[in-house]
Amino acid sequence: MLEGKKILLGVCGSIAAYKSALLVRLLVTKGVEVKVIMTSSSTDFITPLTLATLSKKPVSLDFVKDEQGQWDNHVELGLWADLMLVAPASANTIAKFAQGICDNLLTAVYLSARCPVMIAPAMDLDMYQHPATQENFRRLTKYGNQILESEFGELASGLIGKGRMVEPENILEKCNAIFATQNSFDGKIALVTAGPTYEKIDPVRFIGNHSSGKMGTAIAEVLAAQGAKVHLVAGPGVKKTTNKNISFHQINSAEEMYEKVAGLFPKSDVSIFAAAVSDYRPAKPASQKIKKNTDNLEISLIKNKDIAYEMGRIKKDDQYTVGFALETENEESNAKAKLSKKNFDLIVLNSLNDKGAGFSHDTNKVSIFSVNNKPKHFEVKSKKEVAEDIVNTINECMNV
Repeated sequence: MLEGKKILLGVCGSIAAYKSALLVRLLVTKGVEVKVIMTSSSTDFITPLTLATLSKKPVSLDFVKDEQGQWDNHVELGLWADLMLVAPASANTIAKFAQGICDNLLTAVYLSARCPVMIAPAMDLDMYQHPATQENFRRLTKYGNQILESEFGELASGLIGKGRMVEPENILEKCNAIFATQNSFDGKIALVTAGPTYEKIDPVRFIGNHSSGKMGTAIAEVLAAQGAKVHLVAGPGVKKTTNKNISFHQINSAEEMYEKVAGLFPKSDVSIFAAAVSDYRPAKPASQKIKKNTDNLEISLIKNKDIAYEMGRIKKDDQYTVGFALETENEESNAKAKLSKKNFDLIVLNSLNDKGAGFSHDTNKVSIFSVNNKPKHFEVKSKKEVAEDIVNTINECMNV
């Protein structure tokens, strides 16, 4: 997958810059054409001569003027690359990327790049955990960039924790994966549901759940990155995505979600039902706020339509559907039962008994069951990485 590809490697000021030499060597041995851009501070950790020798190309450090006095090599570099990879990426450069600050060649190329961008952070523990840095990661992810989550281990300061740059061998695998899946869903229309639904009790109160919609949104982002035109039907509280390939549809209740999904489903090639839809709603919501006049209050509930089940009934042979099962007991048997009952091709199981899984977390732990393939079990990962696992599994099963 990598042979013949053009990768632009950005190197920032970090002790992890020494790993860039091995990364360049690994890429070149795979047939990749590599051009390196270094920040001025990175030269304190590794010399331009080292990276120029390994890449067999001059290293770029600053803007270069042509005969007419124009300094536009940042545009040329941004257009040249199939992938821009920044490894190591310092907290300073990540902040500049997130804010659109353009004060050196690397940041100028980042703003000019039309290719996918992959960022491998490297910094000390407290810098990595700081809310400002975490917000910058979230912002860059929303821009469509891929953040390679730092690894846990001993850091240069002597602290133990997250902050180590992903090892070059693992970055190589990520580069290979991005090209392998880049256009997997090109021309496909995808439908994704995400988040909770709120069932009105009165104008103030509702029945709901703790779903944040992060998992469904991450899946929508990955599908869009792989070429799909995505419709994201999201419950209250789910943040609107800025991805131009995602059409965002905000709803509140299960009935509203059903109506929107029913209109979009017939034209969808792939549908992922990741929303936590309320099973019941109040039979007669009060038109005014219910006053606290009695010791007991009884609310009559009626069943909502099962959106995934209803879509499964009208599903055509060329449509692929994926469900989610959030369980607290008999997890595997309950998930497999839903796989059959709702006519899913694939079902993703996560358990509230697993630490780091379920509602509101930034991580998840899943198992994936399909009709014709062996189950896949994954460890706890960020929801972005879980989304990649899910979408890649969908792609594999669709193309068996």
